[in-house]
Amino acid sequence: MSAVRTAVRRLVIAARKAGHLTSGQLGVAVSGGADSLALAAAAQHQARRLNLTVHGLIVDHGLQPGADKIAETAADQLKELGMPHVTVLTTRVEGPGGVEAAARRARYEALRKALPAQDAIVLLGHTRDDQAETVLLGLGRGSGPRSIAGMRPLDAPWGRPLLGVTRAQTERACTAQGLAFWSDPHNVDPSFTRVRLRHEVLPLLEEVLQGGVADALARTAAQLREDIDALDALAAELLVGAPEELVVAELAPRPAAIRRRVLRSWLRQRGVTELTDAQLRDIDALIGEWRGQGGVLLRGGLVAQRAHGRLQLDRARP
Repeated sequence: MSAVRTAVRRLVIAARKAGHLTSGQLGVAVSGGADSLALAAAAQHQARRLNLTVHGLIVDHGLQPGADKIAETAADQLKELGMPHVTVLTTRVEGPGGVEAAARRARYEALRKALPAQDAIVLLGHTRDDQAETVLLGLGRGSGPRSIAGMRPLDAPWGRPLLGVTRAQTERACTAQGLAFWSDPHNVDPSFTRVRLRHEVLPLLEEVLQGGVADALARTAAQLREDIDALDALAAELLVGAPEELVVAELAPRPAAIRRRVLRSWLRQRGVTELTDAQLRDIDALIGEWRGQGGVLLRGGLVAQRAHGRLQLDRARP
């Protein structure tokens, strides 16, 4: 209980230093599982001393029979904790990427719409175990440093105070407070990649490497986030004022890692929302490996090309 409460207090203090929570409105996403219930109990415990009004946001995905009853039970427990505002949010799980990805999109969309204030933060119950799984997924998929860096503790409007707390600790915190948590059957369904990582890959790594793997993966993620933040800050200095074109001579002497960050930010400012690593490297080659090659075709009928010493984004010709 102490570990969870301390984690919540630290996250709230960090959020306020970053300019959030001036209204004192804090949301907590609750599924009925041990992680989110322990988190909600800790947030409500800290509410008075941190001058917060806590809103319990229960997301009902409707993916299995009895989901509404699970949401209702979670709502009753939050009210028993003294939480003044409890809302059940219903969603429609649909779209590409499989059930897991579609449910994640629907959940975040519902939570974002339910923000209790413009400067509010919604706490999510991701634990150190979830962080370790995320890092392993990023490594296995070759998704780059941002993926291996895992989830950020504060990524407004989301707050993840429990990234240093284990799943076992949240279960013990619930038991100590008499909270009956729900175990999602999807969390033991081997058809989900993350479930197999949790029950097969991570235990094997812990055995082979004699323990400490989850801790090590979480530390690796934290170290990478620090490096990424430093590189992003350097890149931001080169991209001031949202320019329509980039001057090649200003970027060419920079390390490739900096150039590609500048390019990614510039393309997003210009409306390019989907960008593969291969496309980004091809665009970077227009600066770092220039030999007169043509432009790079992007989603939405756009093309990034070099002309007269500048990088431009234009409509592709039919």
